[in-house]
Amino acid sequence: MPASSRPSRPDRSDRTDLIVSVLDDAFAPLMEADPVAFRGKYRKMAADPHAFYRGSACLFYADVTAQDDPFCDERSGRIWVHGDLHVENFGTYLNSGGILVFDINDFDEAYLGRFTWDLQRFAASLALTGWQKALPEDDVRALIGKYLRAYLAQVDEYRDREDDDFALHLDNTDGPIHEALVMARQQRRADLLDQATVLADGQRTLREDGSVRRLGKRERAQVVEAFEGYLETIPEDKRFDRELFYELRDVAGKSGFGIGSAGLPAYNLLVEGYSQALDNDVLLSMKQANVPAVSRFVDTGEVDAYFDHEGHRTVVSQRALQVHTDPLLGYTEVGGVGYVVAEVSPYEVDLDWSNLTEPDEIAQVVGLLGRATAKIHCASDEDSKQDLIDFQVEDAIAASLDRRRREFTAWVTDFGMDYAQQVREDHALFVEAFRGGRIGVSAT
Repeated sequence: MPASSRPSRPDRSDRTDLIVSVLDDAFAPLMEADPVAFRGKYRKMAADPHAFYRGSACLFYADVTAQDDPFCDERSGRIWVHGDLHVENFGTYLNSGGILVFDINDFDEAYLGRFTWDLQRFAASLALTGWQKALPEDDVRALIGKYLRAYLAQVDEYRDREDDDFALHLDNTDGPIHEALVMARQQRRADLLDQATVLADGQRTLREDGSVRRLGKRERAQVVEAFEGYLETIPEDKRFDRELFYELRDVAGKSGFGIGSAGLPAYNLLVEGYSQALDNDVLLSMKQANVPAVSRFVDTGEVDAYFDHEGHRTVVSQRALQVHTDPLLGYTEVGGVGYVVAEVSPYEVDLDWSNLTEPDEIAQVVGLLGRATAKIHCASDEDSKQDLIDFQVEDAIAASLDRRRREFTAWVTDFGMDYAQQVREDHALFVEAFRGGRIGVSAT
């Protein structure tokens, strides 16, 4: 493995300075707008190394963009990438064809870049997970290798067949992934609605709690106007041909999202749905889109010119990477800032890693995750509706790795193991800096 691909071990003080500066550069405006939310985000990141890793994609890109990559050329170094691929960003969704699919989720960080970045980020995440489960190093290396070989096998399958509409669903999965799909199939829209709404005078309204707030007249008018703009961004082939479907019933402010969305303004919207039956109402999320981490470290001129705002970028990226995506996915603006709109679906079930403890169980999962990763890369090329990528990604990846696949697998595996160690060290430095008041918001 080339030495340049291994993370260096800088002086503790220098590394702490880098962590502080990168986080401040990425999050300073959001920290200023909502310091309480960021205090919560940083406390979650302090919990363990993997939580820190999930919340610090910007630090990952500060590191990998500064290193040489011997496996990417002009084409394979500029494809649609997920941008934040870790073990917890996988789960189920109901696609536009009504099929339950297990796939990668959370496309907030999606951008153009090296295909290797997604694989490196996942490999380090898997190495961290293996370490936290006290798996022997040889087992962790074998799991990363299985993931990479499955990825490459799926790339080859895309090259060998004309129909590239591959998906993981109830009929071609087993083990924990199949169990997640079965669980998703058993979910009910009525249960989600009962949790999120209350009934009054025969109508549903959004339930108020610690994370939901009522809007003043001016803010509500802004959100309603943004909702009308959003409707225009739904593609014709995904638009529901029902008079009532998009009728807005209620809107409220929403907070309390996960690590990646801390400080981002958001709203919940309740729409009429398929009919006037109360169990057919649909809950939408309208969330401010953020600047993707990788864009802070690469030349963004051509890409940024393609998009109206970050909400537009997020939606175009997701539609490129996920062929049969949520038919309600769209974008809008509130106060000149880009927002993403998507359904809060009852059919989303994340892959649960808590009970995955044995290498054989995890191996059964990571092979399918490798195939899912290849799917998003290879779907986002000249066959998709966007035109930033005008070549077949599977051919570009295969050409980059021609007669070097074993070397490539070893390179990514070594990176994952080494970077996981770096993250564990970074986590300790982060906690120390946060407790000492150096990370933008006070720990108290």
